[in-house]
Amino acid sequence: MNRFKVAIFTGNYNHIRDGVSLTLNRLVRFLIAKNVDVLVFGPTIDPPAFEHSGTLIPVPSISLPGRPEYRGSITLSKKTRKKLEDFDPDIIHIATPDILGYKALKWALLKNKPVVASYHTHFSSYLKYYRLSLLEPLLWKYLKWFYSKCRMVFVPSPSMADLLKSNKIQSDLKIWARGIEAGKFNPKFRSEQWRLEKGFKPDEIVVTFVSRLVWEKNLRLFAEVVNKLRLHYSLIKVLVVGDGPAYNGMKEILPGAVFTGFLKDEELARAYACSDLFFFPSDTETFGNVTLEAMASGLPCVVADATGSKSLVEHGVNGYLASADSPDDFYSLIENLILDNGLRAKMATSSLEMAKKFSWESINLTLLEYYTEVLEA
Repeated sequence: MNRFKVAIFTGNYNHIRDGVSLTLNRLVRFLIAKNVDVLVFGPTIDPPAFEHSGTLIPVPSISLPGRPEYRGSITLSKKTRKKLEDFDPDIIHIATPDILGYKALKWALLKNKPVVASYHTHFSSYLKYYRLSLLEPLLWKYLKWFYSKCRMVFVPSPSMADLLKSNKIQSDLKIWARGIEAGKFNPKFRSEQWRLEKGFKPDEIVVTFVSRLVWEKNLRLFAEVVNKLRLHYSLIKVLVVGDGPAYNGMKEILPGAVFTGFLKDEELARAYACSDLFFFPSDTETFGNVTLEAMASGLPCVVADATGSKSLVEHGVNGYLASADSPDDFYSLIENLILDNGLRAKMATSSLEMAKKFSWESINLTLLEYYTEVLEA
């Protein structure tokens, strides 16, 4: 179809480097390359965490209580609204159903603009970590109303779609998965020299966690399980890659583990490839980008039997699934892999093969086709 314009509204685009911001930046680069005009609206900081893609229109925001590294949008100002109206988008894409997302939705409905949304953050699963579970029914009621106003809602995995449906979200749910850059993550980056520099001997088994270090990633369970494993198996070593507000707390409960801090590009690929097993018990993922990266690096993956992760890991094939609140199950499954080198190698091969199915080009091309479908309707 003819060239068109998309306005994207998000709660994070460049002030924190996480799965949401990286996914949206990659999408914007893709759209621009396909001759789609894009304008992004969202909060920011000075200096930002990284150089963003495309044009970002900053919106008024404040630090979130208890999580100052995150910004919460507080309004769609007159100045920002004027830029939106001058841009005159053909389609509105809302990535976060926050105050800014709500304002964008109301504007779009008033202007009779088609609205689509993408589901990036599993907000309801975060509530228990802040002792706010009583708010969950109210949150789902709001999300049900919000997404009912959208022509399509893009979810990253079939398991996430099933969960939304179980909570009465009746919108037109479409799968917009996450991808992997060809060749960026690969077992070929394994280096015995790198392992030795980190204190890992050739015969030791490195159990690795990669993510932003926040408690809602089930960090305490991770620490409990690997600490117990190390008591019984001296060949187990622990590698933690990432940074965040829980960094110091993790170092306290994981004595002797190797902490690299934040890594990216070749350094991150090297850390994955120099590992032997990926352990990720988070149950707050909508997809699990880090699990896919670990798979592409040739690692068996032991993950939570929860939305996102269970769409990537096939139990007993390329890893294992366990309940996010069952440390004993995680212990037993990881123990299986520790004791059976052949099983680890077999699952590593399966991970590699399964990761090949996820190409960013084809995944974002699917989203572009969804846009076209909405506009032609």
